[in-house]
Parts: sequence; C-alpha cells; structure tokens
Amino acid sequence: MSELSPLSTPAQECTSLLSPSALNLLFSFLILFGILISYLPQHIRIIKRGTSEGISPLFLLLGVTSGTCALLNILVLSWGVLGCCRKGIGGFNCFAASMGVAQVGTQWACFAIILALFLIYFPRQGALGIPITSTAPSQKVAVTTTLVSIVHFVAMTTATFYISLLRSGTTQQNPNSPPQPSDALVKWANFLGVQSTILASIQYIPQLFTTWRLKHVGSLSIPMMCIQTPGSFVWAMSLATREGTRWSSWATYVVTGVLQGCLLAMCIMWELADRKTRTKADQVIDTAGSESREEEDERQPLLATPR
Repeated sequence: MSELSPLSTPAQECTSLLSPSALNLLFSFLILFGILISYLPQHIRIIKRGTSEGISPLFLLLGVTSGTCALLNILVLSWGVLGCCRKGIGGFNCFAASMGVAQVGTQWACFAIILALFLIYFPRQGALGIPITSTAPSQKVAVTTTLVSIVHFVAMTTATFYISLLRSGTTQQNPNSPPQPSDALVKWANFLGVQSTILASIQYIPQLFTTWRLKHVGSLSIPMMCIQTPGSFVWAMSLATREGTRWSSWATYVVTGVLQGCLLAMCIMWELADRKTRTKADQVIDTAGSESREEEDERQPLLATPR
C-alpha cells in the first residue's frame, strides 16, 4: 500500500491552521485590499502633480525603516506558521495563514513606492511653477534618504538571517500549535517591533512640521489618510487576533493611526483655508470683469449713427 501524501496527513503541530474561519479570512482579505487601495491616491497625486513638493524626506525615511522592522518582525514570529505550508495544510489554509505577512509586506512595498516617487518627482521648482523656498530639502537629501533606507533594509535583513542561524534555547513548544522561533529570535523580533513603534511614533512629527510651515497640503493625499487613519486601528485589531503575532506586531499601527489622524486634521484645515482663499480670489476676478464690461457698455452709443 502506498504511503499517504503529505497533503492528506498534515503535521500535528499545524492542525490548528486547518479550516480557518471564512469570516476572518474575508476580513483579512478586505484589509489587504484596503491597504492597496488606500495608497493609490497618494501615488496618483504625486504623478499627476508632477512633483513631490510638500512631503518631508525624514517622514519617508522613518516610514520606510519602520515598515522594514515591522515586516521582519512578523516574518520572524510567523515563521513557524509559514513553515506549515510545506507540511500538508493545503494551499487555501496556507493562504489564510499568511495573510498577516502579506498585509504588512504590502504596506511596506506601497510606502516604499512613495519614497521612489518622491525621488523621481523631486521638485526642482515648486508646484505649479512657484520657485521652491530656501528651506525646501535639496536633491542630495532626497538621494541620501533613499540610500539610508536601502542600507537599513539590508542591515536588518542580514542581522535577522544571522540570528536565525544561531543555536539557542527555544520557547516551550505546544504539540498542537505551529513551531515557535528560538528565544534569540523572539527577543530580536521584539526589538524590531519596539524599533518599528519608536520610528512610527516620531515618523509624523517632521511631516506635521513641514505641512504646518508650508500652510498647504502640497502633494499629500487627503483621501489616502481618510482611508488609512481608521484602517490602522482595524488592522492592529486584526493582527492582534492572528496566531503567531505578539504585541510588538500591532502596536506600531495604533501609534501611526493616532499621528496620521493629527496630520489629516491639519491637512483638512489648510485645504479648507485654500479653497476659501481661491473662492475669494475668483469672486474678485469676476467682480473686476463685470465692472470692466459695464464700463465698456457705458461707452457704447445708445443708438447707432444713421448712414
């Protein structure tokens, strides 16, 4: 008699991943879809305006490095869960189990695209042809921001790989749960989570300062922030309920949700002020045009001169 295939006999430690909740899977998929949709307005706004004016390079640097730490954190903590994909749980169950990693990875990639667009569309003159101010970041700063982000990603990834090769004590294993990472990896993952939270906590401070100083939204996308601000709290709650994650995996998104809400409120305030100013300017132009037409009409003869 032939042996049973691995797909028909999933490992005992992976049985908790079998038959995931359809409701939780739908909820996770909607969050993943929402992450993709929420970043599109920001990407489109930079491309359509042809400038990344108004976006702080330090905001992007902190955001990308925070995202890198968050991604490596959940990869480490979910390694046992992801390993069950090779232990016969089936493609559907593997897809459901990896949704948390997919969400964080997608968020990191979308934010990294903003950094790339920031560099590609770096303003050599202000938006709409207005000369840039002396306080605007230089192109050298934009390039340096990108290089530091890349170096940080390589360094953190290399350190994670190195620690994963070290032999150390492991946490107590549950035979009915996916394997847990070693004590050293758990400590490293928690360090990455704390680093991500700290970077996320200060990430929005330079952008808040930049937006306040410019007194206008610039290339920031209000629709993106309207989606992401409440979405951050929903996402944090989703990650907190996933198997294999810890507080260090979701705390980052609570902090970013609060700070992004502050930035959103500021952007709405300046946008309303800009619209009010534009409305008054249009009214002045219309009034001036009407007065000019009235003066021309007054100079016209009441009756045409007969020939």
